[in-house]
Amino acid sequence: MTVLLVVAKAPVPGAVKTRLCPPATPGQAARIAAAALRDTLDAVRATPGVTPVLACAGRLHEGAEAADLITALAGWPVLTQRGTGLGERLATAYAEVAAAYPGRPVLQIGMDTPQVTAAGLADAVRRLGTTDAVLGRAVDGGWWSLGLRDARHADLLRGVPMSTPDTGRDTWAALTGRGLRTAPLPVLRDVDEWPDALAVAVEVPEGRFARQVAAVRLALVPGDRR
Repeated sequence: MTVLLVVAKAPVPGAVKTRLCPPATPGQAARIAAAALRDTLDAVRATPGVTPVLACAGRLHEGAEAADLITALAGWPVLTQRGTGLGERLATAYAEVAAAYPGRPVLQIGMDTPQVTAAGLADAVRRLGTTDAVLGRAVDGGWWSLGLRDARHADLLRGVPMSTPDTGRDTWAALTGRGLRTAPLPVLRDVDEWPDALAVAVEVPEGRFARQVAAVRLALVPGDRR
């Protein structure tokens, strides 16, 4: 059974989604982040045949919508992210999952793509069953999902520069350079800045994420509702 690893940050105002400010306030940005995480958790929960795990940076009980998030995570193993940079934190999370679930494939996603669906995640799991790795690139040049049949290969992420326009390309090169047969997943837009939030909200208008984005827009003066 594949482990579906969600890597997230506690939605603490001022510490998460700061590039949405302005037009969002730090509190509004935190509520948007909490909504994105909850929508993501729903999609994971609805994906058949996977074991969900969360690797979290920060303290969930200090964040927005803390009670609802903690309730939504009932029964999930929750790991604390460890390391100084994103690549190291990802590699460490994979290593901890590999130790806890030896021999299991791992599909990792973040909290910045609340438009993910259970059907899309199930398809990614199926693809991972026929190859060594899968990689879902993001519109901005990064990536939103990485799956490894052998999670120990995630150590290669320690050497990949993260949060650059070339992160997706560099990660693909690192995977194939290690001799891993790698298949692409669909390209998605992740939510970094306000135009991303508006675009993703249109994709999933019924979700919590879209409702929080709409709440920020309604609070703006008419000329700024873009």
